[in-house]
This record gives sequence, C-alpha cells and structure tokens, in this order.
Amino acid sequence: MSQTSSSSTDPPAPQSSALPPSHPFNTDNSHNTTTTQAEQTSNLPILSHKVVPDRKPLLRLELRDLSSDGSFAFLRLVHASHALSHAVDTVLMHLYTGVSPSHIPGTRSVTLILREMDGVAYTTGLALDDDHKEIHFNTKYISFTPESRQKEEILGVLVHEMVHCWQHSGFGSAPVGLTEGVADWVRLKAGLAPPHWKRDSDCEWDAGYQHTGYFLEWLEKEHGEDVVRRINQALRGCKYDGDSLWQSCCGKSVEGLWAEYKKSMKEAQ
Repeated sequence: MSQTSSSSTDPPAPQSSALPPSHPFNTDNSHNTTTTQAEQTSNLPILSHKVVPDRKPLLRLELRDLSSDGSFAFLRLVHASHALSHAVDTVLMHLYTGVSPSHIPGTRSVTLILREMDGVAYTTGLALDDDHKEIHFNTKYISFTPESRQKEEILGVLVHEMVHCWQHSGFGSAPVGLTEGVADWVRLKAGLAPPHWKRDSDCEWDAGYQHTGYFLEWLEKEHGEDVVRRINQALRGCKYDGDSLWQSCCGKSVEGLWAEYKKSMKEAQ
C-alpha cells in the first residue's frame, strides 16, 4: 500500500498576494519603478543640513476614520513617514542649529492622529509622560481645503504642530502668542506659508501665529539670524521673564521692538 503525503481534506497552503508589476520586490520586473513615493516627497522643501537630537523620536500615524475624505486626501498626497521625519528635521534645524544636543527637548515619540474634530490641529503631551507627544489633525479641515492647496497645507500644519513638540516654553509660562508665533515663524522659514498670510502690525506683538511670526522674521534682520534660537533657549529651564528675555536677546523691551517694527511697516508702504 502506498503512503500519501497529505490528506485530501487538508486546506491549501496560504498564498501571498501577487505583487504589482511595478513593485521593486517583483524580480521579474525589476526595471520598472513606481513614481508614487517620488511624487509624494518631491515637493518637500530641501534642508541645508540636519540637527540630530540625542534620541531619535518614534513616529506614529493613527487614523480614526480611514473612509473620510480628509484621510483619503492625506494618504493620497503625503508619504506620512517622510512628511513627519521632514517636519522634525525642519524644526530642529531652525531652532537648534549651533545649540548643544543636550539642550534639545527629549521628545521620545510623536503620534499624528487624523480625526474629525473642531479647529485645525493641536498638539498635546501624554499625561503620564510629556515626552510623548500627540498631534491631532482635523480631517474635515483637510477635505475643505482647496484641492490645489491640500498638500502644501498639510505639510505646513505638520511643521507648525511639530514645533510644539520640540520648542521650549518656560514650563508653559511663555505667552501663547509667542509660542504660536515661533511655530509660524518656522513654517514661514520652511517656505510653507499659505497665500493668505500677510504682515500686519494692527495688533499687539503677541497676537500670535503669522502676526508674531513676521515680527520674529523682522527681528532676525535687525538682531541676528539666531535671535529666535536665543529666545527659544531663554525659555529653557526657567519661567518666562519678559523684561529679562527681551533685554538679553535684543537689548530692548519687546514694546520698544514692536514700535520699531510698526514704524518699519509704515515706512515700507
């Protein structure tokens, strides 16, 4: 009697899904390449150099609703791993060039959470360990952004929110307008300012966002290209002291600096 190698009732062995012809792992078509990844990363701004922190952060992506129009647009337009890594590199380059790595916050992880919510985006630290950050990004905002602007807006918002994962804030005592202004200053320096931004002095210096961001850009021209890095370092390990900070970084009060900025705006008109 011959011995059969297997029972006829055994289920068939599982088979891998077929690779598309253009996939680099398909050895039969190794000369073909996919352009999707190149297209998703080709518009990332080029960085002149990188600043490496003592600890490389873990980057995560969480999608609460994969079927939403905003999630679909994000996945279609952006390579998440490259976009988040590039945002980290952009922030570290602008805030920590020439700064000791030991003075860079020890951010251990950044999780990007795409979900429907109010507003545009916000960043928070986990209650048990603030070195683990979460960026919450409104998918409805993405879907309502004109399609021609969606990719640039996604990248700009990621850079802005990534600043909050790495900047110093005087243990949270710095004016919100200053910390938000620094975030938009980095976005501005990264070449990701949206077209509706404009310089505006019909407000206070700490109005925040692009208003303060353009003020910081002006300070660079008047008080050195490292002035924002000096402001950021002055918020490390101590609470915000406006008189001391602005005098040490610029030699003047912030009120005096703002008056000069407003004057320069009028003269430029």
